[in-house]
Amino acid sequence: MQNATLCYLLEPDAEEVLLIEKKRGLGEGKFVGPGGKVEDGETPHECVVREVEEEIGVEVPNPEKVGEFEFVFGQESDMFVHVFRAEEFVGTPEETEEADPEWFDFESVPYDQMWEDDRYWMPHLFEGETFSGEFVFDSDGEELLEWDVETDFEQ
Repeated sequence: MQNATLCYLLEPDAEEVLLIEKKRGLGEGKFVGPGGKVEDGETPHECVVREVEEEIGVEVPNPEKVGEFEFVFGQESDMFVHVFRAEEFVGTPEETEEADPEWFDFESVPYDQMWEDDRYWMPHLFEGETFSGEFVFDSDGEELLEWDVETDFEQ
């Protein structure tokens, strides 16, 4: 099973979240948080710091792990994702070959242009809660068949 990360930069006072439009790879054309695959010998924390800098040119010195998910595509558990949030970051998000960043109000997140599971757990992210879950998609990753999200995740 592949380990991966996602990081959501938040401006809580303004109630805004930074999403990226993926330009390539899994989820191309969808809005997601910056992140990627954990490399051999790398911790999820190290991965998320590296990926955010690579994808949008921003340093996140202290991302906080707030959740984790297992994603099943068809019959196979394919991906375990560590979800982070960061309210402190250095730099201005910039477009790269991989990603086009954009700020959204919590109330105007473009769920119809995102993975179907996001609508079920992102409100917990905005509320400052911790969470865990499992999402079962069809083998193409197009249709969410089953989902479960629990709050008060213990690391």
